[in-house]
Amino acid sequence: MSAPPSVAIISPALASANNGNWHTARRWAHCLASLAQVRIEQEWRGASANFLIALHARRSAASIAAFAERHPERPLIVVLTGTDLYRDIAVDKSAQRSLALASHLVVLQAEGIQALPPEYAAKARIIYQSARPLVPGRRSRRHFDLALVGHLRPEKDPLTAVRALRRLPAELPLRLFHIGNDLDPALAAEVHALAAADPRYRALGALSQAATRQRIKRCHLLLLPSLMEGGANVLIEAVTSGVPVLGSDIAGNRGMLGADYPGWFPVGDAARLAELISTAMHDPDYYASLSRRCAEQVSLFSPTHECASVRSLLDLKR
Repeated sequence: MSAPPSVAIISPALASANNGNWHTARRWAHCLASLAQVRIEQEWRGASANFLIALHARRSAASIAAFAERHPERPLIVVLTGTDLYRDIAVDKSAQRSLALASHLVVLQAEGIQALPPEYAAKARIIYQSARPLVPGRRSRRHFDLALVGHLRPEKDPLTAVRALRRLPAELPLRLFHIGNDLDPALAAEVHALAAADPRYRALGALSQAATRQRIKRCHLLLLPSLMEGGANVLIEAVTSGVPVLGSDIAGNRGMLGADYPGWFPVGDAARLAELISTAMHDPDYYASLSRRCAEQVSLFSPTHECASVRSLLDLKR
């Protein structure tokens, strides 16, 4: 009986970061555990591996280049993030080299392949991420609760969410629960200064994934105002908990819920986001339309579907 293949998953972030890259790496390792010997590393340092799966074309570029040089005959799979697709591959030479060296590319939502240079589209595939379904939590009847989940960094554009809250009348019984670390001190200072005058903003700091999901499922809406996304884990966590989304009209969001989803707003448009929050709060038909459209996509985000797609990577040849 032959030994199972060995797989190295390279993730720029490990458990301490508690971010999307880490959660993806952990789920994929779990999917492959019954078929392969799997390890998660921040950097490939030459250990034996039949397959390399690298998250992030730019941040994992050194590992990608080293593996391609040492094992040019072995599958080298690069998983592209939002900053890869919508910034780095256009301007960063190391990210561009990763595209060229990869034997296979993975994007995490339907519009991702369109962002690639045409010559690389043929070696790309879509793998939707997943989350375990949760029964929606008991929601407040006194307040209309909003969740904003993401470490404070410019790509997540938390200021738009806070500015939208400030545009809504103070007497509206809203609460905005913000989960995430203050990764960018200057941005954090700006967000907290803006929110200081509005007690409806609740900064919860970093929470575990389990605690985050419990908070999300008790909210009425998830806000996702990001400037770029590769395929947001938090969108999936909301949708699989029965919580609809209001998000920025960017490719990474459209590729998850569809270009005609009724909850998109222009990037950075706090006035439009405020309008959509108010409509969702006061118009049951609009809120129901958001919920219905999210429910229609839930099957894409099942753990069974994701694991089958991840396991199929072991069938790839160089």
